[in-house]
Amino acid sequence: MAKEYQKNSMFIEQNPQSAVLENGDFRKNVDEDGRAKRTGTWVTASAHIITAVIGSGVLSLAWANAQLGWAAGPAVLMAFSFITYFTSTLLADCYRAPDPVTGKRNYTYMDAVKAYLGGRKVQLCGLAQYGNLVGITVGYTITASISMVAVKRSNCFHKNGHSAKCSISNYPFMIIFGCIQIVLSQIPNFHDLSWLSILAAVMSFAYSSIGVGLSIAKVIGGTHARTTLTGVTVGVDVTGSEKVWRTFQAIGDIAFAYAFSTVLIEIQDTLRASPPENKSMKKATFTGIATTTTFYVLCGCVGYAAFGNNAPGNFLTGFGFYEPFWLIDFANVCIAIHLIGAYQVFSQPIYGVVERYCSNRLSENKFITSEYAVNIPFHGAYYVSPFKVVWRTAYVILTTVIAMIFPFFNDFLGLLGAASFWPLTVYFPIEMHIAQTKTPKYSFRWTMLKTLSWACLVVSIVAAAGSVQGLATDVKTYKPFKTQ
Repeated sequence: MAKEYQKNSMFIEQNPQSAVLENGDFRKNVDEDGRAKRTGTWVTASAHIITAVIGSGVLSLAWANAQLGWAAGPAVLMAFSFITYFTSTLLADCYRAPDPVTGKRNYTYMDAVKAYLGGRKVQLCGLAQYGNLVGITVGYTITASISMVAVKRSNCFHKNGHSAKCSISNYPFMIIFGCIQIVLSQIPNFHDLSWLSILAAVMSFAYSSIGVGLSIAKVIGGTHARTTLTGVTVGVDVTGSEKVWRTFQAIGDIAFAYAFSTVLIEIQDTLRASPPENKSMKKATFTGIATTTTFYVLCGCVGYAAFGNNAPGNFLTGFGFYEPFWLIDFANVCIAIHLIGAYQVFSQPIYGVVERYCSNRLSENKFITSEYAVNIPFHGAYYVSPFKVVWRTAYVILTTVIAMIFPFFNDFLGLLGAASFWPLTVYFPIEMHIAQTKTPKYSFRWTMLKTLSWACLVVSIVAAAGSVQGLATDVKTYKPFKTQ
């Protein structure tokens, strides 16, 4: 039965029109390209975006604001939100080519770049996108383990006092997170992730709200943390060189906090055709970014007001708060659950591209193409592919091992943000928009778009420099067998 299902699937995708004509039952189950009918709406797309955007980055925003101060911190946050929204609307129009409403579908970011730009830019896009996706999944493994450890440390501090050492290794929790991901990675594709994204989005609202609430309570409680217009003070908090490097790193952290362009096309590919996908995606993008920016400003600004220039890199796991310990525990459990879902949002495009490549190149290999039906109670038949089980399990193991080798947090976030922000969030959307609209060279619009692109390139370079310097410092001081 599994083989019969597979042959039908291949037949539909290769020749959708004839399949629809020969078997009228397919008409209601497939879109015009022969793929399974897309049922997503702007609501589910918003959930995917919120799951992707409100991630570990929100936890470092109080620290980032402490480096930039009251003047630059909120301004940089708002600037990144406007830039991300603007370029995301450009990218949403590139889902179809050449026309944004009636053109041929592009299933991945690379497909869109190939349709509009072609050449070596396709390979460069793939390198940037999938390299970044791998990095994000590694980063989420690190962050989830830190949150899991924080639950045990919180209980230890509550029992033994705030001065207790409470040293606990991250490694067992990275392995636990990896085991959970091995199971969830068997979810077939993005289309079946909506429930997980909605759950993760709820969790992100929960822990962000708890962080904001605790910060407000600390401020109201009379704690007067030292804050300044320009952030950490040279000669008091940091040296001159540290101030520069930390400023660059903070910019990278904020850039990472808005990174979701890597999966925008893949999210858009889950939307139903009516209303037009680009229209629904723009609505989802506005909703997602507006929601996350509200939480970011609250977490960054209220967190800075609560902790001042001594804000921890992660204000829920860095123990700026110790009590009520049960609420800290709940917030960190929410973080871990959210990152479980976010990991899948960012890993599904990786699974998809590898599996399509192998299916095309090794279509006669039974290990690659065979599927077996497994009856699951309350679900029905579930088709298991031995290749997918082995490959996806191997990928999760690889990211877990890398996370165990490089368990750094803030600097890793900054480097990911710097690496992905310019090429994927700014450069390719602008270049594809220029190609799509045939914007005249040196016209006012062309000049403004190019200026924005070059300005963001400079931002990415300085952010990357700050993050590399921070990582170098961490590597020098890191002791691999020391517990946290």
